[in-house]
Amino acid sequence: MATTQQPLMWRDEFATGVAEIDEQHMILVHTLNEAAAKLAHDTSQETLEQITQDLLSYALYHFETEEDLMQRYGYAEGAGDAAEQHLSQHRAFSSKVVSVREGLKSGMKITAADLLEFLNSWLVNHILNTDKKLGAFIVAHKAEA
Repeated sequence: MATTQQPLMWRDEFATGVAEIDEQHMILVHTLNEAAAKLAHDTSQETLEQITQDLLSYALYHFETEEDLMQRYGYAEGAGDAAEQHLSQHRAFSSKVVSVREGLKSGMKITAADLLEFLNSWLVNHILNTDKKLGAFIVAHKAEA
């Protein structure tokens, strides 16, 4: 059964002030919207597996970018718990997507709507509540330099 999902629109409030992070977030939003469009017509096992693989691959690349920036700007030393929480969220997301992929491969069913809801809400919450803190830290650090 196909699903329809409202596209996730990029909003100014998503901007972190760090061009590299914001550009990658825009790509993630676009990728999620492409996934939703594809799932509107095809919710086959193969499509769900391909979408989760593609998103996991790009998410890992994006997390690496953020974590490199954290290291470069001393986020762990300067932000303490916020940095630890940020890394923890990255690991939890990756684990969840790997778990979904393994479930799909072993015959577990997940609806396209549930998958998209999880991905969209995770991304929005992570950007607004976690990445914005990192962005503000980097912007302030750059201003001091």
